[in-house]
Amino acid sequence: MKLLEGKNAVVTGAARGIGRVIALTFAKHGANLAILGRSVDDRLLSLKAECEAFGVKVFVYGADVSNMQQTTAFADAVVKDMTEVDILVNNAGITRDNLLMRMSEEQWDEVIMVNLKSVFNLTKAFQRPMLKKKAGSIINLTSVVGVAGNAGQTNYAASKAGIIGFTKSVAKELGSRNIRCNAVAPGFIETDMTHGLPEDVKQEWLKNIPLKRAGTGEDVANACVFLGSDMSGYISGDVLMVSGAMPL
Repeated sequence: MKLLEGKNAVVTGAARGIGRVIALTFAKHGANLAILGRSVDDRLLSLKAECEAFGVKVFVYGADVSNMQQTTAFADAVVKDMTEVDILVNNAGITRDNLLMRMSEEQWDEVIMVNLKSVFNLTKAFQRPMLKKKAGSIINLTSVVGVAGNAGQTNYAASKAGIIGFTKSVAKELGSRNIRCNAVAPGFIETDMTHGLPEDVKQEWLKNIPLKRAGTGEDVANACVFLGSDMSGYISGDVLMVSGAMPL
C-alpha cells in the first residue's frame, strides 16, 4: 500500500544520510518530491533518478536554508513547479561538536543557523501554500540529544531542543487550518556521522539500547511516512522517538 500516493513532499538535506533515505522511502510510497541540498550536485541528481524509478515526479534544488532570502526563493520555485505542497520535512542539519570551554562562537552560530533557523525559514515560507490549501503536515527532525542533552554537543542539543519547542508552538498556531506539525527524534542511527565514531564509543551506546542495535535510516523514514500520511491525521504537536527505547 502506498501511503503517500499523489502527495507532494519537500525534503531538505536530501543529498545524503537520513534525508536521502526519507526521500527514497517517500517516493516508494508514491509521493512526488522536491529535494534540496546546498547545491545541485551528482548526489542529488542520482537521488532524483532513483526516486523517479518509482514513477513519481522529482524536482531538484540547491539553496542555503539558513538564509531567508534563498529559502523564500526556493519555496516560490517549488510552488511554481508543484503547485501544491502537502508535506514539508525539515531535515537539514550539521554538527560541530566540542566541549563548551573550547567551542568557538562560529561553531555555535553555524549549528544554530543551519539546524534551527532553517526550520523557522522553511516553515514560514511553506506555511503559505499549506494555509491556502488548508491542509499540510510539517515534520521536523530533532534528536534524543535535544531531549536529554549530551556532553560536547551544547550547540547541537540547543538547536534540537529549540526545534521541539518550535514544533509544539507551530502545531498550536496552525492547527485550526488543518496543518499538523510534529517532530521525529532519532536516537543512535547508522549514518555518515556515526560511522566516524570510535568503535568503543559505538559499543557503549549499543550496550544501553534495549533493542540492542543501532537504528537505520529506514527506521526514521518510516516514522516520517506515517506522520506525512493520512493515518496520523489526529497527531500534532508531538515528538516521535525513534530510539530503540534508549534511556534518556
